[in-house]
Amino acid sequence: MDDDAPVSREGRLLVAAPTLVDPHFHRAVVLMLEHTAEGALGLILNRPLDLVARDTLPEDLGGLLPEVDHLHEGGPVQPDAIIVLAEFDDPGEAAGIAFGQVGIVDPGGELVGLDERTGAARAFGGYAGWSGGQLEEEIADGAWIDAPATVGDVSSEDTGHLWADVLARKGGTWRIIARMPVDPTVN
Repeated sequence: MDDDAPVSREGRLLVAAPTLVDPHFHRAVVLMLEHTAEGALGLILNRPLDLVARDTLPEDLGGLLPEVDHLHEGGPVQPDAIIVLAEFDDPGEAAGIAFGQVGIVDPGGELVGLDERTGAARAFGGYAGWSGGQLEEEIADGAWIDAPATVGDVSSEDTGHLWADVLARKGGTWRIIARMPVDPTVN
């Protein structure tokens, strides 16, 4: 094993620490899809946009999503790129697995009937990306809090509370941090 290789966060959540000041990631919950020595890629789970996802996607892809589900901002990189995550009955049908049976829908794959072979699904515009070593430095600086992911995190209807919910689920001191107001000076 290479001692210089990062600890992979693939399939994990990275929760923005309260001290993370980057406005793109304030109280963000990021599902990590890829994490190697060359870099990392993830999707912000708790940034719904004012666009109904089905209105922005081709019909066969949009049909996987609930009628009223909004497109989510997956991150600041390539905001026009769309990534759809779904819970697959057969993970072998996914273009890549994030964790468990949650994976990436292949827009060029067989989409006919896929709605019957998948569970919860959500569409994201853009993604979060880090160059090699960048994420490791941010984690070492305390900018991100590692947490396990659940299917419910990916498809949560209450994305406004996802940051606090994930931290509270960690227990201990994290429960106290989860209850912190957005602006502690008004407390």
